[in-house]
Amino acid sequence: MSLVVVLDVGKTLSKLTLWSDDGDLIARRTHPNRPGKHTSFRQLDVEGIAIWVIATLGEFASIGSIGAIIPVAHGAAAALIRGDSLACQPMDYEQPIRAELRSDYDAQRDPFERTGSPALPDGLNLGAQLHLLETVTPGLDDTQILPWPQYWAWFLSGIAASDPTSLGCHTDLWFPADHRPSDLARRRGWADRLAPLRSPGDVLGPIRPEIARLTGLSPTAVVHCGIHDSNAALVAARGFPEIAGAEATVLSTGTWFVAMRTPREQVDLAQLPEDRDCLVNVDALGRPVPSARFMGGREIETLTEIDTRHIDIVPDQPALLASLPDVIRARIAVLPTFAAGVGPFPQAHGRWIDMPVDTAARRAAVSLYAALVADVSLDLIGARERILVEGRFAEAQVFVRALASLRPDAQVYVANAHNDVSFGALRLLHPNLRPRNSLERVAPLEVDLDNYRSWWRQEADSLEMAA
Repeated sequence: MSLVVVLDVGKTLSKLTLWSDDGDLIARRTHPNRPGKHTSFRQLDVEGIAIWVIATLGEFASIGSIGAIIPVAHGAAAALIRGDSLACQPMDYEQPIRAELRSDYDAQRDPFERTGSPALPDGLNLGAQLHLLETVTPGLDDTQILPWPQYWAWFLSGIAASDPTSLGCHTDLWFPADHRPSDLARRRGWADRLAPLRSPGDVLGPIRPEIARLTGLSPTAVVHCGIHDSNAALVAARGFPEIAGAEATVLSTGTWFVAMRTPREQVDLAQLPEDRDCLVNVDALGRPVPSARFMGGREIETLTEIDTRHIDIVPDQPALLASLPDVIRARIAVLPTFAAGVGPFPQAHGRWIDMPVDTAARRAAVSLYAALVADVSLDLIGARERILVEGRFAEAQVFVRALASLRPDAQVYVANAHNDVSFGALRLLHPNLRPRNSLERVAPLEVDLDNYRSWWRQEADSLEMAA
């Protein structure tokens, strides 16, 4: 049997999974990403990830015959290569960009209605990263630009490529409706330096001979182009009959909560509110996808830092659910936002209203907060009929059940799977694969949230307007 490896490079965690070609998960390994050496800008853990990938591929090679590898990665990173090496270290998107440099860059950006890419803080717009890199590291004009998934494909195969899901992910470098690089990318010469465009599932070529020797992999193992992680989750979701071909929105949860809507009718993407972290993604078939996002996982970590237990621990869910009615009755609340500059309330400064001492009540209030923000984001993109929550926080019962209560006209589902992103990448290689598990319909809470939501939204809107 030929096995498939999926390399998923997230913001805080990298994962390697080993799959049979008929969809059985055989092994899973993780690696906490560490910041790279800090020089003139914050760097990604490219060396640490590379060492771990080689070691883990060696472990996987001892399990069975690996025929293919496909990378997945977050969208706000790229690598600049010259010849067969990195020309500079990849930048962490949380690198601040000083005001005058950012102002100079913003004056060059194309309109939102062409790119579907809002102006985001720090280096979340890939074009802003390139602008900063060319300032602090002169002499990059001869380099080739690889989106982050394709850097790892190149690392493994030696063949450079780009893919539309990565270029269309709030980079400022792509016109989704026109399927081509943006005018900004052309003016700055970046379009000419983008690696050749390929589809995410395309085979680039065989693994590098030196990696085959280091890992024990067969030299005939092939490397596929790769895909943006939220889009991989969308591919996975479309494997469920309830989602495939239907009006549906997938809410992918992790460090970022990303809602991606597949509408039946054509949507006027220019109507998306740019200033509330709405954007246009590009799916694996090259089609524009109305999307909205907020940094939900980061906010949850910030808000529960005092408590070592997470909000999604399965045995704790009854206690969190039991404490929720008192939270609602007392109007205990978290107000946005604890990740400045992103989400539907980007200017607001987050705060607690009557933070509870009881840890279960605190975690329940944080879960409810995540559901309330997600509800706003879903409204902004017109989500309706079906919503699938996937990723880590699909097991946070207060969060998903509150979301079902807030959206009574929609069917809210969870997949109860931990490898949705990796399974989506696997489906690029084997499109007829269907998930082994079925969707589970989420039951609404037994408490009414209507009055609480109205009050919370008034408070949140007031904070945003006052900022």
